[in-house]
Formats: sequence, C-alpha cells, structure tokens
Amino acid sequence: MSNFISDFKAFVMRGNVVDMAVGIIIGGAFGKIVSALVSDIIMPVVGLFMGGINFKDLKYVIKPAELDAKGAVIKPESVLAYGDFIQTTVDFIIIAFAIFLMIKAIAKLQKPKVEALAAPPAPSNEEILLTQIRDLLKDQKEKK
Repeated sequence: MSNFISDFKAFVMRGNVVDMAVGIIIGGAFGKIVSALVSDIIMPVVGLFMGGINFKDLKYVIKPAELDAKGAVIKPESVLAYGDFIQTTVDFIIIAFAIFLMIKAIAKLQKPKVEALAAPPAPSNEEILLTQIRDLLKDQKEKK
C-alpha cells in the first residue's frame, strides 16, 4: 500500500501533471472571461448592427406553451434555442483564436532559448593549444 501511495505521490508531483492542472484552472477562468466578453460586449453590438436582435432570444418554437384560463403556464413551450448555440459558437471561436495567439507568442519566446542551447560553446585557448600539441605529437609518432 505504501508503494502505491509513493507511486501516486511521484505521479502527482511530476511537472507535467501540475502544469496541466494549472492550465485547466486558468483555462476555465479564461473561458468565463471570454464568454462574458462575447455575451455582454460583442454580441449586443453585432445584434445592434443586425437590426436590434438579441441572440439569446432567438429560438424556434416547436410547441407553444399551454396556458390555463388565467394565463398561467400549465406546460412550458418546447423550443430550439439556436440563439444560445450561435452565442456559444462565437465564444468558442474567440477562445480558440485567443489560445492560438497565446501559443504562438509562447513559441516565439521559447525559440531563442532553444537555439542558444543548441550551439556548442567555442573551445578555450587552452583547448586549442592542447589540440595542437596532441596533433604535433601524433605527427612525430607517425614519422618514426
């Protein structure tokens, strides 16, 4: 049992798992921010340009609500709320585009680091001199 717990602890403490958890939490918060941006700022402006349409109100009534004599709802209406679908689709497109831009920016920042690590350091003066001495000794040995 203790081996299982130590394996689980090692798994959870690995960098990838912790990074993924942080990414999921930040992604959820980011999604809420973008959803608020779309529903409260972008879609009202788009609706205004389209003749004052509120996308959340767009729906197709399949079966109207049943009312009693006083006007109280007995059975609610059955609808296809395609306005919410349009809003959610716009949310998704904006979130996907923002994540695309963020990943591109991160990749751009990481490229110089990778290139800097890939280039081997130039040999020092001592290494150059030792290499020359080695080659001279090798040449003398071959002449014998």
